[in-house]
Amino acid sequence: MGARQVVTCRGPARARRGREMGDLEVLTNAAVLVEGGRIARVGPYAELRRAMGGERGGGGEVELVEVSGVLFPGFVDCHTHAVFGGPRLDDHERRALGADYRSIAAAGGGILESVRDVRGRSEADLLALARTRLDALLRHGSTTIEVKSGYGLDVETELKQLRIVRALGQAQRATLVPTFLGAHEIPSEYRERRAEYVRRVCEEVIPAVAREGLAACCDVFCEPGVFTILEARAILTAARQHGLALKLHADELEGSGGAELAVELGALSADHLAAVSETGIKALGASSTVAVLLPATMLFLGRTRQAPARRLLDAGAALALATDFNPGSSPTVSLPLVMALGVAQLGLRYTEAVLAVTVNAAGALGLAGERGQIAPGFVADLVLCDVSDWREVAYWLGANLVTAVWTAGSACLGCSAPVSLGLHVQA
Repeated sequence: MGARQVVTCRGPARARRGREMGDLEVLTNAAVLVEGGRIARVGPYAELRRAMGGERGGGGEVELVEVSGVLFPGFVDCHTHAVFGGPRLDDHERRALGADYRSIAAAGGGILESVRDVRGRSEADLLALARTRLDALLRHGSTTIEVKSGYGLDVETELKQLRIVRALGQAQRATLVPTFLGAHEIPSEYRERRAEYVRRVCEEVIPAVAREGLAACCDVFCEPGVFTILEARAILTAARQHGLALKLHADELEGSGGAELAVELGALSADHLAAVSETGIKALGASSTVAVLLPATMLFLGRTRQAPARRLLDAGAALALATDFNPGSSPTVSLPLVMALGVAQLGLRYTEAVLAVTVNAAGALGLAGERGQIAPGFVADLVLCDVSDWREVAYWLGANLVTAVWTAGSACLGCSAPVSLGLHVQA
């Protein structure tokens, strides 16, 4: 059975920066005590068992759940596009034959293919598809999941996507964080009227989203050929005025100054960053904006250049990892796979990869004060992996090693008993 460990990620209730990402607490022969859906204590099993027995008259009220493996905080997937219709199979094949992003879009593929698909599907159909996909994310250990709109690009369909996220958030065990991404692409009907579309997003769609309370964040795809810096600034400024936190698709395929804009506006995160400039790296290193890296995307796109993870860390930036789960450029639901790619493709250490999908990913959603750590007061989201050494979760490529998941202390995968108070990880 091997060693049994608890990876706590305990530390400051914020994203870890630069060298801080080299520090990770791993306990052996430890226990986690859960009360009211939150972590009450974590520490040596024998010590906590004695303490709880004394406090509760012999321990009769303690429910003990024995587990075998390594326990982690629930993983946080801080960048997904999980509400979509079908996969973009033709795009994948075209890329394999040498087509680039713009030629695929010109041939009718890309984001606009997914837009046509989503516009044509019923809300019930999309909800059923999204439910299945979110269940798959949860089975791979993601207990908090950001979900973007962006395959509607009109008022009705953007609201439809976000209402689906809200409905699933009320029914799913995972915590869902909805993000409005109406600026994912310029829709075909506005190709010759870009300024009008930007105005409509700012003056009609964002206010409608805010009125219904459908999103926590607003994102923009800031990239040459998509939305310019000026357009992105206008949209994000309007979103902030309506109470939404800010995120940004920045410098994915070509540099545009997106990272610098994210820092300027105080965005929670700047995501992608494969083409980030040295100025952008320095700006992120001196800011609280989290750099969210998406290595599965660049791998699936056949790109040899990944985001400069080590340069970002050396500059003092906070790094997170995410799946970018979507039908066109990253059809994966596995954060453990992304962690392995973080090590193999980005040059991250195991400690950095784990922090990047826990406390730092929570920071990229503004949730670092309550998620991403096994520490007193934090939400009791927990993931058990069938490994002997905690580092293996970022080693075995493509295997799903998750055997049990608890959200807010309740079992939702792999364990029939809820965690009312205790978890025991045996040496």
